[in-house]
Amino acid sequence: MADESSQKSHAIFIPYPLQGHVIPSVNLAIKLASKGFTITFINTHAVHHQTAKAHPDIGSDIFAKVRESGLDIRYATVSDGLPVEFDRSLNHDQFMASLLHEFSAHVDEVVGRIVGSGEKVHCLIADTFFVWSSKIAKKFGLLYVSYWTEPALVFTLYYHLDLLRENGHFGQQECREDTIKYIPGVEAVEPRDMMSYLQDTNTTSVCHQIIFNAFQDAKNADFVLCNTVQDLELGTISALHAKVPFYAIGPIFPPGFTKSNVATSLWSESDCSQWLDKKPHGSVLYASFGSYAHVKKSELIEIAKGLALSKVSFLWVLRPDIVSSDDTDPLPVGFKEEVKDRSMIIPWCCQNAVLAHPATGGFLTHCGWNSILESTWCGVPLLCFPLLTDQFTNRKLVVDDWKMGINLSNKRPITKEEVSDNVNCLMSWKSGDEYRVKVKEVRKSLENALAPNGSSGTNLDLFIKQLKAKCQIKPISQ
Repeated sequence: MADESSQKSHAIFIPYPLQGHVIPSVNLAIKLASKGFTITFINTHAVHHQTAKAHPDIGSDIFAKVRESGLDIRYATVSDGLPVEFDRSLNHDQFMASLLHEFSAHVDEVVGRIVGSGEKVHCLIADTFFVWSSKIAKKFGLLYVSYWTEPALVFTLYYHLDLLRENGHFGQQECREDTIKYIPGVEAVEPRDMMSYLQDTNTTSVCHQIIFNAFQDAKNADFVLCNTVQDLELGTISALHAKVPFYAIGPIFPPGFTKSNVATSLWSESDCSQWLDKKPHGSVLYASFGSYAHVKKSELIEIAKGLALSKVSFLWVLRPDIVSSDDTDPLPVGFKEEVKDRSMIIPWCCQNAVLAHPATGGFLTHCGWNSILESTWCGVPLLCFPLLTDQFTNRKLVVDDWKMGINLSNKRPITKEEVSDNVNCLMSWKSGDEYRVKVKEVRKSLENALAPNGSSGTNLDLFIKQLKAKCQIKPISQ
């Protein structure tokens, strides 16, 4: 009789090495392990190094505490092709080029080593943005599960790049500017609401190469898991499901939401709870532009002046590299002194804990997908300032479709007056009330999806059932 370990589905899980991708990947790994999977989770040396620097107590294994609770998650790290000390924030294109050209050889080696050790492995779960996943899975006789950490709308726009190109909305010197109405399952989308890479006229960058290749590769996936909610994107998901086995399984949060047993933050977190405890209910605007995108210095200065003008209390996360790694103090002279009685400005924090705090009444955000899901879960309406990639499309969902937030500015360049007006519009009890009502309605969709017999649990169970069935008929590495 086979031993118990050979009866468990074993997945090698490789997240994209950016914090916004690592977090939902860690959360999914824990969720699958709690459903009986063995997971071998592979971070890059650089992500682990930065995480360990921020959390000196984690040592060499971020999952040590989780394993104590009985979950079978193993941990390994691999090179992304660049030295650990290399500044990936300052040299973004070089980092992306390394992921495009170098990383797969290192992954190939580590997957080969795990499979060659006699360990039974059934599937490779890898971020959709990797360009090599299906090839490596095929080489080692594994099923390929593509994990998409953004909304289904963004996936389908990338997936249908050929349609956008054929219709002149992408990849031309002069692209059409009229509404896009021909993407299956998507009623309408404005060109300005597409991802930033699809608005570029120059489509030869390393990021474009990654997108083109990754979505060709995604067409070979056995399954696509998406960190979204079926009810919120039903038309888009139904149309996708006709082409790929696409499962909405979100939102994927850590088991405790505000306290995770796995360190995923790349910076040391400041404790804001005592400061927030002294503030009235719903009175604080939380501001953060995420872990990755940069803000132009001129725009950061207008936002700072607008916050000062608004007279609202605010907690502002300003990463040391928010403008650039070599400009560590980009705020206007005298700003901190002017707002010191009603502000807390910190380099990083536990975002879920801040959003869940009763004092937090609004969130000025770059519209990263994790931030939108977390804010929705906490019933906190959004003030949207998208900077890059999917954030423009996410903004459309928040402001135009779900109506649970407003734009920080309706034109560029932004001005301090408009910033102040919109901060007050969101935060005032009267004008902000409609957004608070709407965000609670959308939260209900998230709750329903995660409830027993909800769509996300049902979809995840269906995926697991189908994965196990497929493993019987696909060659499994010995």
